[in-house]
Amino acid sequence: MPELITPQGNYDISAILFDKDGTLLDFVSLWGSWSECLLMHFTRQLELRGLTFPVPYLNSLLGTVHNSEGRITGYDRNGPLAMGTMNDLYAILGWQGYLLGLSWAESMELVEACRREADAMLEHSRPVLPLPGLLRFLDECAAGGIKMAVVTADETEAAEKHLRWLGIRRYFSAVIGTDQVERGKPFPDMALLACRQLGVHPSAAAVIGDTNGDMRMAKAAGAGAAISIAADAGAAVPGGSSAKMPLAHVLPDADTVVQSYEELSFQ
Repeated sequence: MPELITPQGNYDISAILFDKDGTLLDFVSLWGSWSECLLMHFTRQLELRGLTFPVPYLNSLLGTVHNSEGRITGYDRNGPLAMGTMNDLYAILGWQGYLLGLSWAESMELVEACRREADAMLEHSRPVLPLPGLLRFLDECAAGGIKMAVVTADETEAAEKHLRWLGIRRYFSAVIGTDQVERGKPFPDMALLACRQLGVHPSAAAVIGDTNGDMRMAKAAGAGAAISIAADAGAAVPGGSSAKMPLAHVLPDADTVVQSYEELSFQ
C-alpha cells in the first residue's frame, strides 16, 4: 500500500477524500466574491424596503473577515460559510430579514433573489484558483494509483461545476455533495459514502480538509488520517475579527497540519 509522507508522520493509504473549498481551490477567491455580492444585494434590497442592517453585524454574519473597504479577506474555518450548507446560509440571511420586520416568506424571497445575483456573478467571472502545489500533488496521486474523491458541504452539481472550471474533475472517481447524504459534516456520512463508491475501507483513506469539521468527519468515519491544509499562519476567529487564532485551537482533531501540498508526498 502506498505511504503518504507528512511532516508529522507517514500513513499507509490507498485513497484520499478531499474537501473542495479551501482545500482544492482558494476559498476567498470563490466564496469571498460570492459572499460580497450576496451581502451587497441583500443590504440594497433591505434599503429599498426602508430597512437597514447594521454593517458591523453584516461583516460577521457568515463568518468572514473584511478589510476597511469592506472586501472579504479571510474566513472563520469553523464558521457558517466554511462549514454550513447553502440552505444554512440562506436561513441565516432570512432570519435577519425577519428580525428587521419582513415576513418569513418575504425574507426568503429576498434571499433567493440575492442568491441568483451572486450565482450569476460566479458564472460570469469563474473566480477559481487552485491551492499552491495542488496540481503536482494530484498528478502524483494519480501516478501512484491513489483513488480520489471529493466530499464537500456544497451541492453536488455546484461542486462538479467548480471542479470543471478548475480543470481537475478527471482526477476524482466520486464527487459527494451534502445533498447526497442525510447528515453533512462533521458526521461521517459523506466519507463513508465516498469510501463505498471508491471500494476502499475507511481506514485505508486519508481525509484532507481545511476545517475541524472535516477532521471530525474523518475521525467519525474511522479514516486512516485526518490532514488539514492551512495556508495561513493562523485562522480567523469568529465574529469577523482580523485577529488570528493558533491553528492548534482551530483544528484540534487534525492528525497533521500542513501549510501547503508541497509538504505532502508519496513513497
